Amino acid sequence: NGGIPRMTTRIHHLLCGTLNVPPYPRVVCHGLLIEDARGLALIDPGIGLVDVRDPPGRVGAELIAQAGFLFHEADTAIRGIERLGFNPADVRHIVLTHADPDHAGGLADFPHATVHVAAEERAAVERGHPRYLPIQFAHQPRWRAYDDGRTESWFGLPARPITWDLTARVMLTPLFGHTQGHCGVAVEQRDRWFLHVGDAYYLRAELTQDDHPVSQLAAFRAEDNAQRLTSLAHLRRLANEHGTEIAMCGYHDAAEFPDNV
Repeated sequence: NGGIPRMTTRIHHLLCGTLNVPPYPRVVCHGLLIEDARGLALIDPGIGLVDVRDPPGRVGAELIAQAGFLFHEADTAIRGIERLGFNPADVRHIVLTHADPDHAGGLADFPHATVHVAAEERAAVERGHPRYLPIQFAHQPRWRAYDDGRTESWFGLPARPITWDLTARVMLTPLFGHTQGHCGVAVEQRDRWFLHVGDAYYLRAELTQDDHPVSQLAAFRAEDNAQRLTSLAHLRRLANEHGTEIAMCGYHDAAEFPDNV
């Protein structure tokens, strides 16, 4: 950047959907909006406006009941971005932790954005893995997939740097297990990092509790539970050894939302 100091990357927290399967407590879809000097990027767009307007056609009655999808227009990334005073059309990039329906439905709300994702996850979508909904990708997203060919070390973990025209430094950190290409998204700020762990844990309590009740659900939903547990162990190490250098959040724990969201 010619030696010009970068603007501090700002992170805005977005409610991108809500899920509720009684008797379990209601959980959220926690997306992030990255703001820097050159524009906006979105991490996990969540339940989309297009999903809200046609739940049976987009998601289907079976999955709605199974996962507890709730459809509220106000709880979409596009409306949250507007409330922050931004133009959703200025979101030129989306980074996906993975492509499950409660994470990827909002892609269609930003059809001109480049979608950054791990190559393993993109391949699973292309193969038609049954956990994904083809209709959510029918608008033919502009994919940019990252394999392990260009990897850096990030606090002892491999990381794949995102390439784009923004100044923000962002990396995909493989946290495989929940899906075949599930990644955390690490965002550099001035003096620390923020790590969105996606579904590598459902609730933050999993960082300290081996026998948390949600672990059974996490194991059931995992493509590879052994890999999931390895990824969770990585997150525990980061939290224990680098807690002052890395802040983190998951996608579903409502308690992780900032007080002002």
